[in-house]
Amino acid sequence: MASDVMAKPHQLIASDRVEGTAVRRPNGDMIGHVERLMIDKVTGKVSYAILSFGGFLGIGANLIPLPWGRLRYNTKFEAYELDVDDEELKRAPSFRADKDFDWGDRAKEAELHRYYGMPPYWGGF
Repeated sequence: MASDVMAKPHQLIASDRVEGTAVRRPNGDMIGHVERLMIDKVTGKVSYAILSFGGFLGIGANLIPLPWGRLRYNTKFEAYELDVDDEELKRAPSFRADKDFDWGDRAKEAELHRYYGMPPYWGGF
């Protein structure tokens, strides 16, 4: 009985199934993968996807926080789609794997949202 429930298609996905999912351009070219999600503790909504971009075999990769609204799931590629070129990603606010983004600094988050032209999830601008 429980397996019937799990086999039915639905709109929800477990966070551990999102982590590691490919991020591709609209033409299917690989950009990177979702390293992790950042979830607002109060609302429970996903605020950011952390994109692992560049590097080789995970070494030297930049971690780029993307406003969740910039990604769309593409069933054709079974990947998240992001329409951003490499140069834009190289200039994007990012952090190294050994240093986390300062999630307590709203000014840095606001800068991130301005960069992507997206309103902040907390309702600023």
